[in-house]
Amino acid sequence: MSDGNLVSAYVQDAERDLEVSVRPKRLDEFIAQDRVRDQLDLLLKGAMRRGSPPDHILLSGPPGLGKTSLANIVAAELGSGIRVTSGPAIERSGDLAAILTSLAEGDVLFIDEIHRIARPAEELLYSAMEDFRVDVIVGKGPGATAIPLDVEPFTLVGATTRSGLLTGPMRDRFGFVAHLDFYSPADLETLLHRSARILGVPITDDGAAEIAGRSRGTPRIANRLLRRVRDFAEVRADGVVTLETARAALTVYDVDALGLDRLDRAVLTALVDSFRGGPVGLSTLAVAVGEQPDTVEEVCEPFLVRAGLLARTPRGRVATEAAWHHLGRTPPNGTFGSSAPSVPDLFSVEPDQP
Repeated sequence: MSDGNLVSAYVQDAERDLEVSVRPKRLDEFIAQDRVRDQLDLLLKGAMRRGSPPDHILLSGPPGLGKTSLANIVAAELGSGIRVTSGPAIERSGDLAAILTSLAEGDVLFIDEIHRIARPAEELLYSAMEDFRVDVIVGKGPGATAIPLDVEPFTLVGATTRSGLLTGPMRDRFGFVAHLDFYSPADLETLLHRSARILGVPITDDGAAEIAGRSRGTPRIANRLLRRVRDFAEVRADGVVTLETARAALTVYDVDALGLDRLDRAVLTALVDSFRGGPVGLSTLAVAVGEQPDTVEEVCEPFLVRAGLLARTPRGRVATEAAWHHLGRTPPNGTFGSSAPSVPDLFSVEPDQP
């Protein structure tokens, strides 16, 4: 795994099995997101008392925060089967019709990245969500015939990292909409202790706190860093993840105290040293760090902006005062973002909003 992937919030193919092993299986095992957890608990218990499937559920938020885990928990709490697919995999309405007609009563259908579902399939999904019926078109041209097929009552759980791309009609058909927010360091420490117990990794409180502070508020990144620190501890230390071991390991993997990796620091260094803090265009900045513009924009910038280290302006990208200080430079007078909040307060978030 390259350093560029170590702090990526997206799941890597090689770690899918390991990620599944540390996922919570029940709602009371799910850490943080208290408001979402309580609302889901009410939704599911109410549906079970009525003996009917719960309303369709939409989970939104950045990658790596537990949307897939919650979908599996919904099925586990209901005692139902779950069918998993993704928006990009559903290219035709016939693909979705085949999935829907194969569901048993009360099953959960989980569609990840639902905002990327093809429009014909999305329109077919409307009638399935509302009326539990799909109309399959047989034939072409004037002789085409719509054959109505009944669908067993089911619960759709949709997950999206970009809820703004969902169409209004799709969003309106979800009876419960929840947004997952970034985890606080304290919540990540609790999560790391749980994951360490499952993986059989001895870890101290200081070691967990050090990893949590570099995890960008994201459980997936925290678990990934824990596994890399475990490797370091087993090979170069006594096998226990302590504060010193965690710091030494993450130095080897190029993850600094704020969770920035090599590419993040390269972007900030180019802004500060080569362009005097900006503003500079995205394409120029990408050339300066030897990456594609979409890599800089989609991989680096979200966290740098959220951390108050970089700002997007109409004239281009600008390094904030916090970025100058993080690189050990003295910012010039009038540096952008001189009143920006400090980075350590980044993940001290308010309770989740539905």
